[in-house]
Amino acid sequence: MQDFDAIRPFHDHEVQAVLQQSVQHPMVKALLNFTFPDKEEHEIKAILDNCRSIQDFQSKVIYHSVQNVLARSCEAFTTSGFDKLDSDQPYLYISNHRDIILDTSLLNVALYDHDLIMTASAIGSNLVHKPFLMALSKLNRNFMIMRNLAPREMLKSSQLVSDYIKHLLLEDNRSVWIAQREGRTKDGDDQTQQGVLKMISMAAEGDSFEYFKKIKIVPVAISYEYDPTDILKIPELLAKKNQIEYIKTNNEDFNSILQGAAGNKKRIHIAAGKPLNNELTDIQKNEHPLNKKLTDLKDCIDASIYKNYKLWPSNYIAYDLLNKTNKYEKMYNEKEKRQFDRRVERRVDPKNKQELEEFLGMYANPVVNSLKPQIEMA
Repeated sequence: MQDFDAIRPFHDHEVQAVLQQSVQHPMVKALLNFTFPDKEEHEIKAILDNCRSIQDFQSKVIYHSVQNVLARSCEAFTTSGFDKLDSDQPYLYISNHRDIILDTSLLNVALYDHDLIMTASAIGSNLVHKPFLMALSKLNRNFMIMRNLAPREMLKSSQLVSDYIKHLLLEDNRSVWIAQREGRTKDGDDQTQQGVLKMISMAAEGDSFEYFKKIKIVPVAISYEYDPTDILKIPELLAKKNQIEYIKTNNEDFNSILQGAAGNKKRIHIAAGKPLNNELTDIQKNEHPLNKKLTDLKDCIDASIYKNYKLWPSNYIAYDLLNKTNKYEKMYNEKEKRQFDRRVERRVDPKNKQELEEFLGMYANPVVNSLKPQIEMA
């Protein structure tokens, strides 16, 4: 385990000391007051004193934090597919990624509610520069993906992460969450990055696809009716479209975390697909090079996410507006159309055609993906 110290979350025996060190930080205090608005300081202290493990902290604190976020910013949170998974089985959850913190937090709420093994979750080191964020992330069982490394260091780091994922799944009996690509999908076009799969396969001894079967990959689709960070994503999308280098501001990610938690999301659905097994066997049978097999696996994961992605009225409205059609007018009503129109008016300059197209595109792209020829999922 010493090998993983640079990236691992806290061990259970470290939790209490870290909590006592962190509790006086203003942002940690704010989180606790948000989580327990009706409790006195000594009552909150008693809860923290009883957190002797990461599982304790997640179930006694973070679970309630997320429930309060949902109560204040979401009309409904629904799930599907989790009842088909085994409660004593760890899985590798590969999901689309829209919100820095909420995606994995909501997955763990769903897992906890279904009595399934909660995850250790990958998080980019660029998101936890602030010491209190690093502490909270490691208390919430996040492990680090190191960013901005030179090529040789990146290869070494990828091997370490791959080995750690294997250790978690096959030795610790711990589920793992990782996004399908580096960073969030800002344009709504969810596509698995082949490099992520290649990194995971680095820990394989022998046939990569036999290893993939062992670690039990479950594609996950998460969809927000309204993305509270939608307008924050536009500058980067426009820069990319115009082939301009995009440089984040100092607090950009932190602001996205806060807006993602506080902003209106309307409805949220998270769907677990079926564990990939027969699909892996079919890919394995083909006499193709590993890169082609990984491409086939990427397509397979994408197909599962597209199939299970919950499309909302906002997605259909955006598609019709973007394409100047009424193709999906039966999928939404006048009230939903007015609400979305108001959202567009408040967040986008209608005279800026590029900005409007990018904004509508991030909501319309899941509909576009649902129309793609689908790989038949077992």
